[in-house]
Amino acid sequence: MKNDDKIIIGMPAGSLANPARGGNLVDLLAKAGFPAKGYDAGGPTEFTSVDFFFGWDGRPQEFGTQLAVDELDVAISGDDWMRERILELDMEYGIKIAPEKVLSLHRGNINLVGIVDGASPENTTEEFLSNLIKKQDYIRVVTELPYSALSWILDKLKKINAPEKFMKWSIQKYKTPAKIDSGIVIYEAWGKTEAKLKNGGADIGLEITQTGSALRNYGLKILEWVFQSEAGIWISQKIKKDPVKMDLLKMFLINLYGIINAENKVMLYFNVPASSDAGIRSYLQKNNLYAEEPTIISGREFSQYCIQLESASKTMPIAKVRYELIKLGARSIETVPILSSIPDLSVLNLL
Repeated sequence: MKNDDKIIIGMPAGSLANPARGGNLVDLLAKAGFPAKGYDAGGPTEFTSVDFFFGWDGRPQEFGTQLAVDELDVAISGDDWMRERILELDMEYGIKIAPEKVLSLHRGNINLVGIVDGASPENTTEEFLSNLIKKQDYIRVVTELPYSALSWILDKLKKINAPEKFMKWSIQKYKTPAKIDSGIVIYEAWGKTEAKLKNGGADIGLEITQTGSALRNYGLKILEWVFQSEAGIWISQKIKKDPVKMDLLKMFLINLYGIINAENKVMLYFNVPASSDAGIRSYLQKNNLYAEEPTIISGREFSQYCIQLESASKTMPIAKVRYELIKLGARSIETVPILSSIPDLSVLNLL
């Protein structure tokens, strides 16, 4: 296969590369049929069972731009960093980019939250900003995602009809001299946003968190849950115009989808004597325990049934289903984990 026909995949450094965090991306890829070596050791990433993928190790903060300039075909990244790059190119350079999210990985879930010192009496962002702009000409914001923070603050200022002078903005490194005489000064920080707020280094912050517990430990208050993010598969617009790469992309996505769709699912196999068949079928239908129809292998005296269950279901717990099937006459119930579950290609929703 020619090199031009390989899909270049952005492999994110950070939490997804750590087996103890982010859901273990390497394990997910291996289960999907795309084992990789080198990635969890810091790179370079090499796909060992296929020759049509090329791993480009990088920071997810940069993948949005790399997709836009066609340096990458595909990127594995969080919604937060993709949104950040989209906003940056638009607000800073007037360039619209359109990376497209085509699959959620149900991993790397985080929240962006608006935070202030816990002693602040206000309980909403609008209330906090309304009081702040009466006292000072600057709104000092600290964050690792400056354009997301800027978009958020500007939206709030417009809602409270803030004076025009507060619509000016500057994004700069922490504690560098302000480039504007009034407005929003966004301090782009390299971590420990909470410490800067705690110690009076800024008025308000936009921080990445999962539960907010660490922020509360610092004595900070969450004013607003601004944005939820998770890891997903993103693609460039150019790849959609390449039939060869699109076919490889669909293969990549459908196999990943199968693994994700199978998580927390099991199959129940059980035998049903002819005398109990009607009762079992009625029970399965009443409780929606099959999709189009139950899988049945009919025999002379017994039939073998196969149904799929959610292992974490609270409405139909596996233990309850097995017990009720046994009471209705089922025998030899076997519970088997599902490695992959692929309905059909339409689940990808690719145009």
